[in-house]
Amino acid sequence: MSNIIPFIRINDGKATEAMNFYKGVFGGELELMTVGQSPMAKDMPGKENLLMHSALKKDGELLFIGMDMMRDKAVIGDNVGIAVECKSQKELDDIFAKLEKGGDVFMKPEEQFWGGYFGVVTDKYGVEWMLNFQMKPMK
Repeated sequence: MSNIIPFIRINDGKATEAMNFYKGVFGGELELMTVGQSPMAKDMPGKENLLMHSALKKDGELLFIGMDMMRDKAVIGDNVGIAVECKSQKELDDIFAKLEKGGDVFMKPEEQFWGGYFGVVTDKYGVEWMLNFQMKPMK
């Protein structure tokens, strides 16, 4: 099976800002293409600065993609969240600290009954993140 890649739609022309924020959170390399950099620019006056495509990659793997060029406004809801399996408690704490700035903490990171260290936060762009570090094997 191919990888399933999360796709983030961001409103109000803030996709470039948001994707740079996520690069600061997770590290890696960010690819950006605006409408103005594409052959579509001539057909979309006034939308040249909208992000047509972006991809955040780390260690050669695609983490997620995002854009703000869409036909309608994205509805922020609770039907999609992004789960991140961290490699250590420190990595989880570092990522969580960056995501919670300007966001809303639902559950501070703490040890859980399944043997994980887990926390949930919605960032300042309305994206919910579930972070887990599996300390002990699940029973």
